[in-house]
Amino acid sequence: MSDLATRTQTRGRASVLAGDELHSHEATLAAEQHGAGEQGATPDRRPLLYFSLYRCALAAVLLFGVLWRVSPGASAYFDSDQFIGVTLAYLVYAVLALIALSQRWARMDGQVVIQIFLDIIAITLLVHAGGGLASGFALLLVVTVAGGSILTQGRIAMLFAALASLAVLTQQIWIVMHEPLLVPQYTHAGLLGMAFFATSLVISASARRLRVTQALAARRGVDLANLAELNEHIIQRMQSGVMALDEQRRIWLMNHSGQHLLGVPNWRIGDRLDDVAEPLAQAHRRWLSGDERDSVQIEPIGGALRVAVSFARIGDDGGEGTVIFLEDAAAINQRAQQLKLAALGRLAGSIAHEIRNPLGAISHAVQLVEESAALDDDDRRLTRIIHENTARMNTMVENILHMGRGRNAIAETIVLRQWVAEFLVEFSARRSGAGDGIDAQFEPLELAVRVDRSQLHQIIWNLCDNALQHAGDPPRVRISVGVAERNGRPYLDVADNGVGITAKERDRVFEPFFTTRDQGTGLGLYIARELCEGNQASLTLEDSCDTHYGGCRFRVTFQDPRRRARADS
Repeated sequence: MSDLATRTQTRGRASVLAGDELHSHEATLAAEQHGAGEQGATPDRRPLLYFSLYRCALAAVLLFGVLWRVSPGASAYFDSDQFIGVTLAYLVYAVLALIALSQRWARMDGQVVIQIFLDIIAITLLVHAGGGLASGFALLLVVTVAGGSILTQGRIAMLFAALASLAVLTQQIWIVMHEPLLVPQYTHAGLLGMAFFATSLVISASARRLRVTQALAARRGVDLANLAELNEHIIQRMQSGVMALDEQRRIWLMNHSGQHLLGVPNWRIGDRLDDVAEPLAQAHRRWLSGDERDSVQIEPIGGALRVAVSFARIGDDGGEGTVIFLEDAAAINQRAQQLKLAALGRLAGSIAHEIRNPLGAISHAVQLVEESAALDDDDRRLTRIIHENTARMNTMVENILHMGRGRNAIAETIVLRQWVAEFLVEFSARRSGAGDGIDAQFEPLELAVRVDRSQLHQIIWNLCDNALQHAGDPPRVRISVGVAERNGRPYLDVADNGVGITAKERDRVFEPFFTTRDQGTGLGLYIARELCEGNQASLTLEDSCDTHYGGCRFRVTFQDPRRRARADS
């Protein structure tokens, strides 16, 4: 993972509460810990394990020390045999305690109380065998009381300090009663008792604060993990693509929508943007150099037809990386198309008021003139020209009115094979003889898309009617349905066997009022493309690769059904 990703994750994990917020949560977290223990949650046994290992190491060191005659006993009353026996018993007990912990022979809190109590007894016996408090073994009780204060909570820790103090005092009383030559050290014993209680108080308070902090950190860790999972879930299910780059232009995040839009399903974390999506890399370089706006449109090599891309800097100084947002340009074009339709609607109303009524009057007047018996052939030819052109202008006005009144697309799931079969029946019935010149092919057979049924009917009708008018002799038209390999989107092609269109005219075929026929209005393809964009689809003029249908091939590319499925789920 890149340095940027590492720093981002570190900042997230380092976000913890401190100061007053910690104190405000102490009671809540302590109650939660207590409740978790009552519900049978597995406690952390590592502290007790470490203390058990310390006990084994201490007993082994003391035993080998006295066997090798390097025992720290400094008193003349050091009883070697008694010391060896107590130390050996202490070692056996330490091993058994370690086994009991590993095998879970008892509850952890019960093991802690029993083991600390036995530690106090064993160390007190070592102090006695070593010659009393002067041997220094009594200081080991400080470690035992500290360990008990860490492993327990509340009054039990004070009980350990009290037991250790009583054990030291009892040992001194025993010496006075059975060893009159030894000078009792009550002052030393008292100071040790004070040290035990002070150790218990300080360690208990520190351990309690440490437990609260640890519980709070664990809770914050769970919250951060849940938040990270939620963010991952949201990002992966977004219909817009999201990509994140580090300062070396390496990719460390890209969601599923971004993969589909760019056509790069096999990318890996750490891949360079230049190796994954070269058009996007070029746009990113231009943006970094300041030669390009924050939002552009590109055409990925293996992805969708057009993708809208926007860039933003991330990092404290704005120079540590880039987040890239990818969006299907068809969705943006759909919103823009709604604005254009609104403007065209107002324009259409004005045209209907200013042109259609005078046009109807002209057409009616021409019909009246044609009824006159005094007209010769030249006059009738002129009236026929006027009538044909008024009809053409009326068709143009009706197309504009229809486009201006265009409604929002109401998408539904349509099986293309069934829909095309029904369409061809209707088209052949209304266009006499057209059915013999149109064939269809489907791969796969049951391909379904989401589109407005009535608007799809108008789109394909315009394409088929346009194809028949420009087809060869005899006219042949083919409707092909399939799935594009480069982006996985379903498509519908309408191809003819005409002479095609010149390279100069290819860039203008979708312009309004552009036509290559004298009787054409130049609005059919323009309206068809606008309707496609209203359905988040696209209409393009493709290169023909069929020897029998080498004329024009128009392709309707529908919206990606996989993205729709993710949105529904």
